[in-house]
Amino acid sequence: MSVRTRFAPSPTGFLHIGGLRTALFSWLYARGHAGKFILRIEDTDLERSTEAAIQQILDGLEWAGLEHDEGPFFQTKRFDRYQEVVEYLLAQGHAYRCYCTKEELEQMRAEQVARGEKPRYDGRWRDRCDSLPGVAPAIRFKNPQEGEVIVHDVVHGRVLFQNSELDDLIIARSDGSPTYNFCVVVDDMDMQISHVIRGDDHLNNTPRQMNMLRALGAKVPVYAHLPMILGSDGAKLSKRHGAVSVLQYRDEGFLPEALLNYLVRLGWSHGDQEIFSTEEMIRLFDIADVNKSAAAFNGEKLAWLNQQHMMHAPAARLVAPLRWQLERNGVDAHDDAQLEQIVVAQRERAKTIKEMAANSLFFFRPPESYDTKALAKHVTPAVSVLVAAVTEELAMLSDWTAPAIHAVVSGFAARENLALGKLAQPIRLAVCGGTVSPPIDATLAILGRGQTLARLAAAVAVWLG
Repeated sequence: MSVRTRFAPSPTGFLHIGGLRTALFSWLYARGHAGKFILRIEDTDLERSTEAAIQQILDGLEWAGLEHDEGPFFQTKRFDRYQEVVEYLLAQGHAYRCYCTKEELEQMRAEQVARGEKPRYDGRWRDRCDSLPGVAPAIRFKNPQEGEVIVHDVVHGRVLFQNSELDDLIIARSDGSPTYNFCVVVDDMDMQISHVIRGDDHLNNTPRQMNMLRALGAKVPVYAHLPMILGSDGAKLSKRHGAVSVLQYRDEGFLPEALLNYLVRLGWSHGDQEIFSTEEMIRLFDIADVNKSAAAFNGEKLAWLNQQHMMHAPAARLVAPLRWQLERNGVDAHDDAQLEQIVVAQRERAKTIKEMAANSLFFFRPPESYDTKALAKHVTPAVSVLVAAVTEELAMLSDWTAPAIHAVVSGFAARENLALGKLAQPIRLAVCGGTVSPPIDATLAILGRGQTLARLAAAVAVWLG
């Protein structure tokens, strides 16, 4: 069987991590089985769907690297096809026209509730052949009234539904617009979806969809309903837990491969392995290994994983996201070689690219002032004279590399009977404005000869008045 999976978001809101995990699992299963991954935009909710949400979904998937093989397909472009299938079901006796008014349906449900019954459509137009002139009917699917529907769910196992508990679903509203559950069925049939991987909040929709597929003579796909993602406190995931736009994780400096690595472990595992490359995920992932229990989101774990990916990635991989973060801070960073050096020097000191960029702004902006507490602790007139003297020695250095810089600074400190830190901290303060940076030799090497000597001279001039 050819594997064809789909991701079918509704553009009534932004793509968040729950949706991204669904897309990831569908994408991994398709990639792992040499199949196709189809993107479908379920935009039939015309009032709530927005172009901004559609674009954010597309941008989020692109940033995450979950490229689709077919699509995006938009349900609003397929209304003629849905109408065609409605007419077919009517002609085959699998659907009927229902002339109930909204008020009539509300009264029917109120009476059912009053009797302690489950509110549902009672099928009053199911076997009628007449009509109500002047009333536009809704079209309902004639669900079987006997027997059962067995969903052999890959995650949840065998799930049984009685047809007697399923009422006749509206498939087209009185204005002719198709409904969500019906569009999904037609799309999955036409797109030959082999595996439907989606959140377990859709599990109760599955028996009706299966009955419609059978009425259409279509093959029923394999279903896998994924567990929810909860907050760390066990509550439904919300913005305070991390249920924000996927692109906000980009803005906060997370790598897409780290976010995907984190999401794949929410409900799936491979032994005790925590860190996965994308290639490993494709090779090892199997939807049958997904746990049916809800998973808890942990922001600290995500940050740790992101740092691991930052530390193990080729430095060149981090240049583009670092440049992007620097540009958001008003820095025009165009030297790839320098950015690679910054990555190597800074990645063990930051959990995100955004943090790395913030920690590295001093490379591009001379200090406008100096940390007052650090000045009081590390700088005296005598120290300022020493900084001036070591600046002269550095100015004579022809090989501006970290080892050569280290030899000059450490040699000078030794001749002056100073611990290296007693000299390094004032130098660091002079070039950075503070006392936090990579090792002083690496810092000066990255900063470059011209900037280093200019900043040292400027600091000495200020300190000696």
